[in-house]
Amino acid sequence: MESVGLDLLVEELRDTFESGKTRDFSWRKAQLKSLLKLLEEKEEDIFMALYKDLGKHHCEVFRDEVGVLIKSVNYALDNLKTWMAAKKVYVPLAAIPSSAEMVPEPLGVVLLFSSWNFPIGLSLEPIIGAISAGNAVVLKPSEIAPASSEFLAKNIPLYLDNKAVKVIQGGKRVGEQLLELKWDKIFFTGSNRVARTIMSAAAKHLTPVALELGGKCPAIIDSLSGSRDRKVAIDRVVGGKWGPCCGQACIGIDYLLVEEKFAPVVIELLKATIKRFYTKREYISKIVNMQHFQRLSNLLKDPAVAESIVCGGSIDSETLFIEPTILVNPPLDSDIMTEEIFGPLLPIITLKKIDDCIRFLRGRPKPLAIYAFTNNEKFRKRLIEETSSGCIAFNDAVIQYACDTIAFGGVGQSGFGQYHGKFSFELFSHSKPVLRRSFLTEFSFRYPPWNERKLKFMRLLYRFDYFGLVLLILGLKR
Repeated sequence: MESVGLDLLVEELRDTFESGKTRDFSWRKAQLKSLLKLLEEKEEDIFMALYKDLGKHHCEVFRDEVGVLIKSVNYALDNLKTWMAAKKVYVPLAAIPSSAEMVPEPLGVVLLFSSWNFPIGLSLEPIIGAISAGNAVVLKPSEIAPASSEFLAKNIPLYLDNKAVKVIQGGKRVGEQLLELKWDKIFFTGSNRVARTIMSAAAKHLTPVALELGGKCPAIIDSLSGSRDRKVAIDRVVGGKWGPCCGQACIGIDYLLVEEKFAPVVIELLKATIKRFYTKREYISKIVNMQHFQRLSNLLKDPAVAESIVCGGSIDSETLFIEPTILVNPPLDSDIMTEEIFGPLLPIITLKKIDDCIRFLRGRPKPLAIYAFTNNEKFRKRLIEETSSGCIAFNDAVIQYACDTIAFGGVGQSGFGQYHGKFSFELFSHSKPVLRRSFLTEFSFRYPPWNERKLKFMRLLYRFDYFGLVLLILGLKR
């Protein structure tokens, strides 16, 4: 699409927003219900699109994308009126008599870039937040998942308000053209490399940006006692590594940290679980395209890395399939340990004692998630207090993505800006302070001419909040 056409498209969206249409509660509710209808009526088409793009089994598609989105839309519908309501806030003695509240208002026209690994989920999840907040939206799906991109471009106009929500297909050039325009917010899911381009372009217009990136998410496995705990932990590790899109997930497990003495047990349990879960090739996704297939294949070509393989390692370039592969102690300076893997390769790094993982993690970029499998409460507390990550989950992996009541997002190189549930609404809103005062009372101490009596009064006023104390006693201040 030519840049002139994009200008007109954005102008139409801005006219829609300026009309006040998208601010209305009934419009937001109707759009969310239509999105729910799309997910329910077009489920089979979504299954087919994701099978074409990634070879995903329809059960995996429903678990990770359709089902998660249905849950998210219903959660937004249940809470939208509460999110939109102004929130009264306490006003200190220095400002009485007055009242104040925080009023959420939509930002305007927002641009969303989605990723190819969950091309439906990562497109519609931020749309839920943007619509709930009352914005007009442009979605740019990833061209790397063409069937999903085509599905979105064809069906979103049939279900959502085409004057307020638009889908723009295309490759790198279209993305560049979109970034030349002025937006009220840009939301991007993808790689750090592209994120730098997004931020650079946004800076020209001082456009706020939310970046959902990735990083090397570790899983720490303590020496769990009891065969059941170990089995459940390994089931969840395998699910958190190979379950979401064959490891092509920003929140997927990138590598394991295990004590040396416990590593043989972990390896054998992993092998058995992989064999039990993936009895058919169709149960695991393919690599998205030849470029990513070659990238992953090249990681295994390093002789020192190849020597560390203890399970799997076979590849099929015709079907873009790479077998679930386990490696033990590949060189820490190899590409497989310095770059995000984003594929079905799982390095295991052994440590003398599990507490050493804290020093190991602190010497590396902050990941999107840390997963720790342990029953040791003291160890949990240390991980929370002494490491930094987008989130930390104990005794499970990836499941945090489905929790609407907690924020999802990164920190440092793994991104910034949080969404899901109310956090999505807040991400695409401005919380505007509104202060109301009457003309009935006026205090001369606010104005010159100055004297020591006024200064003394102001010292008391600002130092001791008697009004707040009274409200606290009456139970009116929270």
